[in-house]
Formats: sequence, C-alpha cells, structure tokens
Amino acid sequence: MEKNPEKQSTRSFKIVVFGPESTGKTTLVKQLAAHYNAGYVAEYARIYAEEKQQKGEKLTAQDVIPIAKGQLRLECKAAKNKILICDTDILETLTYARIYYPEFKSKTLEKYVQKSTANFYFLTYIDVPWEADGIRDLPQKREKAFLGFQQTLQTYNQPYQLLKGTMETRFQKAVETIDKLLSVH
Repeated sequence: MEKNPEKQSTRSFKIVVFGPESTGKTTLVKQLAAHYNAGYVAEYARIYAEEKQQKGEKLTAQDVIPIAKGQLRLECKAAKNKILICDTDILETLTYARIYYPEFKSKTLEKYVQKSTANFYFLTYIDVPWEADGIRDLPQKREKAFLGFQQTLQTYNQPYQLLKGTMETRFQKAVETIDKLLSVH
C-alpha cells in the first residue's frame, strides 16, 4: 500500500452507504457485504472519534484531514475485492466537516474528493429512529443534516438512490439496484 492516500486508486466497484448519523448505514453495509461476499469498509471517523473520546478529547476541525486519510487507507486495504461496500467515504467526511465546522476549507480534502468518489451512493433517509451511542450528537438536526448530505451528492454530481422505509425494504431496494448496476458494469 502506498503511503499517500491521494495517490491510491481502487479497481473495485465501489458502493457507499451515505447519510446522516443513525440512519442504518452500518447495518445495511454489513448486510450488503455479506450478500455479495464483498469487501466491507468501516467508518473510520467513528473509530477515530471513539479513540479521542477515550482520551477525554473532542473532535476539532484539525481532525478532518486525519479522518479523511484514515478512511482512504481503509478503502485501499479492502480494494482487492471486486465489489467494495463502504460505510461512508470521503464525501461523508467533507459533509460532516461542513456541518460541524462551516468555516473549514481544505484543498487537500477537495483533492481527495475528486479522486475518491464511488461508482454509486445510497443516501439513507431519516425515517428510522435515532439511537444515542455516545458518539452521535445531532438528533435535533437530522433533517438539516440529511439535506446537507443530499446537497453534497448533487453538488459533486454523484449517482445516488434515496433509501427509505424499514431496514428490510432498504436492503431489498439496494440489492435490486446493485444487481442492475453490476449487470452493466
């Protein structure tokens, strides 16, 4: 693996489950990865935030680039798989940076975004109950966060499908869509 994440690329068909906190992303990613026997990429921001929390520290704008690099490293490690299912990606990092640190700007992060987007995104809607877990902290701003995620996909002209409903409904719709995408890929 190269040391510079911005120089890395994947040959996998990369699918990202994308959206605000507590919308079923991790559950769906694990289901899809198992269904397709695909590579699974965890959300590095969660790992990073939990480590900081254990030290009694909070995330700051200075953590955005280390989180982005960590996410890219995880993707590169899993890239040997034909299909890569990601629990968030670099666009998610960018979106959260804009939500938490509106003044944050980074040419490095923009460069990563230009080189690391997915083949397809599933945008998860906020129609599932919000669950506290010690890291999540935006229950009262779910709709605003959702609109921010949707706007990011539109701004960067990324192909996506909105997933609503029960977890089973979301899984079935995602499988239908992925099957269609893979049939032409």
